[in-house]
Amino acid sequence: MAGLRLGGSSMFNYIQRLLGERGLAPHGFCLLWDPALIWTHVVADALIGVAYFSIPIVIAYFLTRRRDVAFGWVVWMFAAFIMACGTTHFLSIWTLWHPDYGIEALVKAVTAAVSVVTAIALWPLLPRAIALPSPAQLQRANTDLSLRVAERDAALAALRRETAERERAEDMLRQSQKMEAVGQLTGGIAHDFNNLLTIVLANLDRVRRLTEGDARLERPLANALIGTERAAQLTGQLLAFARRQPLQPEERDLNEVVTAVAGLVGATLPDTVRVELDLAPGLWPVRIDANQTENALLNLIVNARDAMPDGGVVTIRSRNVTDAAGDHAVVEVADTGAGMTPDTLARVFEPFFTTKSVGEGTGLGLSQVYGFVTQSGGTIAIDSAPGNGTTVRIVLPRATSLL
Repeated sequence: MAGLRLGGSSMFNYIQRLLGERGLAPHGFCLLWDPALIWTHVVADALIGVAYFSIPIVIAYFLTRRRDVAFGWVVWMFAAFIMACGTTHFLSIWTLWHPDYGIEALVKAVTAAVSVVTAIALWPLLPRAIALPSPAQLQRANTDLSLRVAERDAALAALRRETAERERAEDMLRQSQKMEAVGQLTGGIAHDFNNLLTIVLANLDRVRRLTEGDARLERPLANALIGTERAAQLTGQLLAFARRQPLQPEERDLNEVVTAVAGLVGATLPDTVRVELDLAPGLWPVRIDANQTENALLNLIVNARDAMPDGGVVTIRSRNVTDAAGDHAVVEVADTGAGMTPDTLARVFEPFFTTKSVGEGTGLGLSQVYGFVTQSGGTIAIDSAPGNGTTVRIVLPRATSLL
């Protein structure tokens, strides 16, 4: 304890002597109070001191805004060292007129301590500081990262496209399987029902001949025959959808069939509906049943007319198309009507599905067209959206002449 008191007393005496009046001359006396020397020292030390004081302020502002800077605590120590250096320069101005060399010595001692600690802290950090990436390396890393991000985005976009294509393919497969199942069921029922109708028609005709001249049975029998014939027509439509109707295919020019149908329906359509033809010259011939093709086109035109209650344009186009499956002739029937929702579009080929009011349609028109086109070796597709009209596209394989 006595040693501690002695040491503390010695330190106190040392500081007291350092700060005490000792009759020393100010530094200006050593310069012989030469104004040129005095003011050169004043101006130079003042500028250096102001610069030294401004640098820590900039460093402090930078560190407070960028808290992610590596080795920030060393930078704070460096700022303190610069501040202490600036203080020594201001004291150099003070001691030109006031011999307070003790205070100047204490400030220099503090500056020395801070500088030594800063230097000791800097040397171990030198390898780590050298290992930090340069701006050029960071730029290269950012460029590489941007390329990788672009590649990832491109891969994700490709994956989304592939997923969408797969989903479309799966939807088409499910739709095809559904239509195949419905077609088989419909065809089986229609075939058996058609056989029954044949028996009914034959017996009704026999009864009509046996009761000829009987006024009481004449009208009921006529009504029964009419109903049976309508049922037979309905059965024929179902067989067409099921691809079981008898066809008489022959090599024909679709443009000729389209032109004939357009001339046939032109006079029956209302004045507000106009039919326009856009037929490609040199359309490849196809093997089709001409009568069934005309019926299919009539069905499509009537549907287009019904989709435009306020009038519009029905455009029939044709063109040649070559794809991976071979050469095809394409016929499109497009209208400017209200279009269809996706839910409706997914069911348009189903038998007995219709959006028309009760009594305005059987729902077998498009089903019959679907069955006929498929039975003829072609495909049919519909593009439609609400407010954008509807386009029905029939694709038939090019007829190849046998040599």
